[in-house]
Amino acid sequence: MKTNKYALKRNLIAFSFVVPCLTGFAAFYMLPTLRGLWYSFTDWDLFNKAHFIGVQNYIRLFQDKDFWTAMKVTVLYVLLNIPAQTILAVLIALVMNKAAHNGFISGILLTPWIMSNVVVGLLWLWMLDSSVGIVNVLLRFIGMKGIDFLTSTSAVLPSIAMINIWRNMGYTGLLVFAGLQSVPKEIEEAAVIDGAGPVRKLFSVVLPYIRPVMAFVLITTVIGSFQIYDTIAVTTRGGPVTATYVIYLFIYKNGFESYKMGYSSAAAMVLFAILVCISAVQMKIMKGNESD
Repeated sequence: MKTNKYALKRNLIAFSFVVPCLTGFAAFYMLPTLRGLWYSFTDWDLFNKAHFIGVQNYIRLFQDKDFWTAMKVTVLYVLLNIPAQTILAVLIALVMNKAAHNGFISGILLTPWIMSNVVVGLLWLWMLDSSVGIVNVLLRFIGMKGIDFLTSTSAVLPSIAMINIWRNMGYTGLLVFAGLQSVPKEIEEAAVIDGAGPVRKLFSVVLPYIRPVMAFVLITTVIGSFQIYDTIAVTTRGGPVTATYVIYLFIYKNGFESYKMGYSSAAAMVLFAILVCISAVQMKIMKGNESD
């Protein structure tokens, strides 16, 4: 009897620590999501009462060329951003793991991530300016031709990807570095004794062992890449033409500029479903809940 009372008391104490997090999750994530789902089936325009219209928003959405353009641009951005950011993050983590556990270096790597996206966007907007930007000034100084980083339809999306890679690779590298700390030295030493070189040891021993960490990193970076908005809103606003017209910009413009909040909510729900499916596929393929 005493054991049951003690277990109940212990569980209640543990649950009391979880309640604030659950409350915040319900208030700021779950309820707004459910509300957005409801509005996606209405004609709400932000000002008048919402009226239920069934799946008309979704039918219209899948017939909207602007929506598919936004999805195409977003996917291209993700394909530009994720591979480069992941490779650089792993390289940063390996250097930090071999060099020294230096808090100063970690602080430098985290500085771009600590800065807000708006500040980063403004900083690079000035630096990449085709006329007076420091990057083009340096290119001309060494005899190269200046590049229209943010005004050329072919260069603008890689430029936006580069900006966000610069901002996030340090933080992503620290996540991978934290995973490397969990790799037992005995396993690495055994691999070296068996004749494995640095590359073979990395791909056959280290990365498989930290698979859950890599799965977490890839899932969060993919989700974050699909949610790109701030940098584009500050620098290109979707242009030139539709070269950076991403899905978040589509949602914002329809919801807060055209006042079609029901239609915008439908687009947000489609994006939510896509991200859930992508995350599930990544977890399945990478076996993110287990390590070798």
